[in-house]
Amino acid sequence: MQKYDYLIIGGGVAGTVAAETIRHHDANGSIAIISDEPYPFYSRIMLSKSNFFLGKVPFGSIFRHDHDWYIKNTIDLKNGVRATKLNADTKTITLNSNESLTYTKLLLAIGGCARTLGLPNENINGVYCVRTLDDAKNIISSMKTAKNAVVVGAGFIGFEMCDILKLAGFDVTLIIREPFFWGHLLNPKAGAIIEKAITEKGVAIIKEDEIASIEGAEKLTGITTKKHIRLDTDLLTIGVGAVCPIDILHKHGTIKTGNGIIVNEYLETNVPDVWAAGDCAEYFDTILDEYIQMGNWANAQLQGKVAGLNMTGAKTTFSAVTNYTCSGFGLSIAFVGDVKSGEGKKLIERMPNDTHSYGHFILKNNRIIGAALINRTAELPAITALIKNKIDISHKKETLVSGDITMI
Repeated sequence: MQKYDYLIIGGGVAGTVAAETIRHHDANGSIAIISDEPYPFYSRIMLSKSNFFLGKVPFGSIFRHDHDWYIKNTIDLKNGVRATKLNADTKTITLNSNESLTYTKLLLAIGGCARTLGLPNENINGVYCVRTLDDAKNIISSMKTAKNAVVVGAGFIGFEMCDILKLAGFDVTLIIREPFFWGHLLNPKAGAIIEKAITEKGVAIIKEDEIASIEGAEKLTGITTKKHIRLDTDLLTIGVGAVCPIDILHKHGTIKTGNGIIVNEYLETNVPDVWAAGDCAEYFDTILDEYIQMGNWANAQLQGKVAGLNMTGAKTTFSAVTNYTCSGFGLSIAFVGDVKSGEGKKLIERMPNDTHSYGHFILKNNRIIGAALINRTAELPAITALIKNKIDISHKKETLVSGDITMI
């Protein structure tokens, strides 16, 4: 049974940056990364970008490290295997290869798994989620022969895949459960701006509906919705969110979980010598003063660094105002901080008479905790500063609506 000073489950940005940070501060400690993918570290950001899908950049540019990097840094990369069981009492991880590893310190950087539709036939050729490099390779291959595409999902993946497929010359139909994009975060006005931009480029939108059946034997031939709309299609991409694969934790039952793995501001779980970072971490945000879970690259990268520092003996707080951004169809869209409405929160719309852009702020206890922006991303740095510095805007709400927010 191999023993490691530092064992990391997850070979993505959080796990890899953590390993890099550990090696920088501990030249001799043994490190292993367990990754269920067959590849070294690559950029997930590129998996939904048009330049990558349309072959405008070299395919190999997606990789951030090659195998030599792990050898040079004396990091054992165990590719193509999955952790199936954690015993925190004995500090043992069991893999699906029946190999067992023990650790002194453990980082859970297990990311998220693409949520599926839960329908029969989801595994046939032509039906793909957009989460891994293999997903992207399959979509790129299908795009060479497919003619009609259906996209499911009213979030970032759905938006970006519609843009990519239209740029590739496909007839595209989008199916969303909500009445408009990001229906749980935006209002109808914001949704109308996005819908106008998408439909003007030729994307057909089916709203407030879902796929009921996927047709085809070995290869996709069509779909039917719950409202009995049938579409011939040979390419279906699914972007309906992600779920945290915390099943290995439930088998032991010691580490606390919610929607993700619950950690404090130091990214420590409730179990000694176990940390979590990246998309799977449901962490205490010292800026927002609440537990949140943020699945984005920049957030995971910084959390990997902080976790790596703390695993080597530091006591560093994770603190960051995170944001999601994307562009397509002539729009730039950004969400920053906590953008979910709820009890004790107030929404203030920015420039309410502007029909070409949109913005709103989420306020709690008289300070901004989040914002949503369409074609107003130039304001992102100023808004980020207001959130980070916990500025009291009690007497400045008129400025939020129509003034220069850099003057607050």
